[in-house]
Amino acid sequence: MLLPIFSLLVLSCIVCSSSAQGPPSPGYYPSSKISPISFNQGFRNLWGPQHQRLDQGSLTIWLDSNSGSGFKSLHSYRSGYFGAAIKLQPGYTAGVITSLYLSNNQEHPGNHDEIDIEFLGTTLDKPYVLQTNVYIRGSGDGNIIGREMRFHLWFDPTQDFHNYAVLWKPSEIIFFVDDVPIRRYPRKSDATFPSRPMYVYGSIWDASSWATEDGKYKANYNYQPFIGRYKNFKLQGCTSQSSSSCQPTSASPSGFGSLSPQQFRAMQWVQNNYMVYYYCHDPRRDHTLIPEC
Repeated sequence: MLLPIFSLLVLSCIVCSSSAQGPPSPGYYPSSKISPISFNQGFRNLWGPQHQRLDQGSLTIWLDSNSGSGFKSLHSYRSGYFGAAIKLQPGYTAGVITSLYLSNNQEHPGNHDEIDIEFLGTTLDKPYVLQTNVYIRGSGDGNIIGREMRFHLWFDPTQDFHNYAVLWKPSEIIFFVDDVPIRRYPRKSDATFPSRPMYVYGSIWDASSWATEDGKYKANYNYQPFIGRYKNFKLQGCTSQSSSSCQPTSASPSGFGSLSPQQFRAMQWVQNNYMVYYYCHDPRRDHTLIPEC
C-alpha cells in the first residue's frame, strides 16, 4: 500500500508546485509599453491629506480610527490603461479596502459608472481577496448591481510591490495582475458597459459592513494604522478633451483585436486556479438584472 500512497503524494506535490510557479507566460506585457509617471504628474490628494505621504516616488496612504485617505487623477478619461504597483499591509486587515479604480460618481451622483480593483482585507489565517467589479449607470447607487469577479493571488501581495491595472477600451475591459490578464469584460450592449468619462482614484477606507466575508469580520483598530503603498503609476489614455481619433494602448500584440491565444491561456489558468467568486454563477443573484450573463 505504501507505493500508491507515495505516488499520490508525489502527484499532489507536482500539482502544488505547478500552481505555486504562477501562471503561464502571457507572452505580451502591456505595462512595458507605458512609461511611469510621478504621483504629482497624474494625481492629487482627494481626502485625508494628513494620512498621505510621498517619499521618493512612493505614495503611502493609511487608515486609522480618525480617517482614511484617497487620491484622484488630474484628468478624466474615456478609455485607456491605468495601473500602479501596490504593496498591501500584512496581518489582520479585515474590513479594510485598499483600492485603485475608475469612477464618475462625483459627476453623476446616484447614476454613476465604476471599474474597480479592490483588495478586501482579511483575518490572520486567510489570504487577501482581489475583487474586480464593474458598475454601469447607477447600478452601484442604492440598487447595487455589481459584476464582481474575485480572486486569491498566486503570491503574497504583502511581501512586495506587484503591478495591477485596468485597460478600458470601447469594446472591452481587461484587468491585469503583473501583466497577466485575469478578467475580460466585453461590451455586449450599451446598457451593460460604461462609456462616460471617468477619473482614476485610489483609496484606503473602512468597509466593515461588507468587505470581509460579507461583514462577518470588522476593522479592528488595535491593529492600526492600516497602510497601502503605491508606486510606478501608469496613466495612458484618451482624456475627455482628446480628439475622436485617440486610441487606447493595445492589450495584445498587433494582429489581435483582443487578447492573444497565449494571453487567453494565462487568463484561463488564473480563473481555473484562483477565482473564488463570479457573479454570473451566483444562484442568489437576480439574472434579469445582469443580462450579459
